[in-house]
Amino acid sequence: MSMLIAPLSLSSPCSALFQSRHSFAVTTIPKCVASKDDFPGLEQVKSRKHRETTLRSFSPLPLLCAAALLPGAETITSAFGPFVDLVKSWNLPDWLVHWGHPGNMAVVLFAMGGYGTYLGFRIRFSLDPEEKAQAKDLHPKLLAGMFFFFALGATGGITALLTSDKPIFESPHAVTGIIGLALLTIQTILPTLFEGNPGLRNVHGVLGSGIMTLFLVHFALGLQLGFSF
Repeated sequence: MSMLIAPLSLSSPCSALFQSRHSFAVTTIPKCVASKDDFPGLEQVKSRKHRETTLRSFSPLPLLCAAALLPGAETITSAFGPFVDLVKSWNLPDWLVHWGHPGNMAVVLFAMGGYGTYLGFRIRFSLDPEEKAQAKDLHPKLLAGMFFFFALGATGGITALLTSDKPIFESPHAVTGIIGLALLTIQTILPTLFEGNPGLRNVHGVLGSGIMTLFLVHFALGLQLGFSF
């Protein structure tokens, strides 16, 4: 039983006593029983209580096996030797050789990676169909470009270290870079599996955020390495 509070009529006997005040009368209304047809959203709200959450794990063993097959520092140094000698012969400014790689990679990280990550969140949470469609079109292009320029930039970083006669795989910056490129490879493969495994969309989103965090750490370690010599 519900209650409705309504103003008293001016013809009420009490109105003469309380003309300067607001008076109210209490009226009882029988409780109505509504079916789910009257409230179509009721069934949807009820169904939300029965959702299941699936936890997925990731094993790093394949990455360790792949890392074991990578060539060592001596092999990479020998392969880059002729190109490094060519760069030295150009007599480029020291600041360009030293900071050219971090400058280019910072632009790729914050411009392409940052905006691409933002578009990924808009795909998941935007309620505007047009905005979501545009994000779906641009998001993979930006992140694919980031992957390409990061892989290309790795050669620039190796060249910069070798021209300064520094080791190439002994710094935390190099280690985080290798791990980041390996995770980006997995990240680019995941969208091809969405149709058969919709749950991988969540893995893709979480992994993408983790990769961006890793590359922010990678960027900070790169600055530390740059100022160390």
